[in-house]
Amino acid sequence: MERFSVVFAFCFSCLVISGALRGPPLQFATAFAMVDEEWLEPVDFPEWLEYVHSTSDPEPTILDGMAPTGSYLGAGLTLPDTDQHAEKSSPGNLFVTKREIVVDQLGTGDFRTIQAAVNAVTNNNQERVTIRIMPGLYSEKVRIPKDKPYITLLGYPNTTVIVFDSIASDVISTESNATLRTFGSATVAVESRFFFAINLIFKNSAPIPPPGSVGKQAVAFRISADMAAFYNCQFLGGQDTLYDHHGRHYFQNCYVEGTIDFIFGNGRSLYKNCILNALDNYGAPGSITAQKRNPRTLDTGFSFVDCYVTGTGQVYLGRAWGNYSRVIFARSYMDAVVVPVGWDDWGVKDRDRTAFYAEFNCSGPGAKRSGRAPWARVITAKKAKPFLSSVFINGRKWLPRDYRDLINFSCSSAACGASPEPSASPRGSPPKQSSFTPSEIRPSAGHDRVFSKFDWSKTVTVAVIAMILGFFM
Repeated sequence: MERFSVVFAFCFSCLVISGALRGPPLQFATAFAMVDEEWLEPVDFPEWLEYVHSTSDPEPTILDGMAPTGSYLGAGLTLPDTDQHAEKSSPGNLFVTKREIVVDQLGTGDFRTIQAAVNAVTNNNQERVTIRIMPGLYSEKVRIPKDKPYITLLGYPNTTVIVFDSIASDVISTESNATLRTFGSATVAVESRFFFAINLIFKNSAPIPPPGSVGKQAVAFRISADMAAFYNCQFLGGQDTLYDHHGRHYFQNCYVEGTIDFIFGNGRSLYKNCILNALDNYGAPGSITAQKRNPRTLDTGFSFVDCYVTGTGQVYLGRAWGNYSRVIFARSYMDAVVVPVGWDDWGVKDRDRTAFYAEFNCSGPGAKRSGRAPWARVITAKKAKPFLSSVFINGRKWLPRDYRDLINFSCSSAACGASPEPSASPRGSPPKQSSFTPSEIRPSAGHDRVFSKFDWSKTVTVAVIAMILGFFM
């Protein structure tokens, strides 16, 4: 028995350490709250703005002549089509649900379709309305117009799916031959401020088009509004999956897949602990981002922090859609799917001089510097700091510390990440089972996991403890 214990301890130790050597550990997306750095260590705002304004020039400069807008930063941050008075709303309006609407395609809720529930929200609503969507496959296009703010769409993990198959070339009118275009192809389109989405799968089921196809853009989700947040959501599609159109946005524990430009737009967005999955593009390289910052005075850009880049197809980290396109990858792990050059200038002369593409403390075979575009930057911790936390999107005024603050019922329920329980039902009874199977939409095994940094000290400690215990067993 004693010999068995020693052998067991030794084998267990080897397994733990060998697991570390194989690559980065993955953990299930169970973190509800932001890490401390999101809220601590206040940033010197003038210094931060000076640096952010300078990040598109070969040599740092300070922009002059930016008039204050009256926002809480008072620093002249500009966003397209943004209501500058939006931030004056009270936190109570932001987070506390005053009304709940239940959608169940089986008929046990208030409505059978999501759009019907959205239509039931009062125009120019000023209180948080949560639309709880029961498990199921909802085949519909959903639009939340500008005059319906403060809406939360709340689903159940891996079982609430909104899907449609529109593409950009779909004809709207046979008389005029007008088409949807990319903008209108979205399965779900949100144009209202203070929108939140939790535990939902947004999918455009149009097939992946061959390279060079025209009019095949197929958006799963379009966000065209300021101050929106997404938690534990999945965005599934091929070309142009997530249209991060404009406004400030936060994505936590999300999964995004696609081929060409599958995160694109002119938003100012922070992606934390997200998985970016590059699908095979008929053997041709695809691209994760196409950020359209232009002109230089816009403080937009995409920041990916603690993310995991993986997939089955080769991919660029970004293509410079706009002259001053800005994308940052920080503390992220990159599989070998990333092409060595990393970044693309869209084939436009001198765009490599104005675009700001940067990497900070990334790891993995796809993060190697050998072969990287010479104009892509490796930045220091000091220069990366403005892009690492919610300060980048001014999130301290409109993001909850914990997304469960958006849910005013027991968080032991499925809507908070557990298995469906009777208490999760809006009417006090368990949700009925639908014919939908989560595996029908899962693109690959493991996509519901989030990359976390490896901690050698913990691994070695566990191994040593296991060996010691083995000698005394």
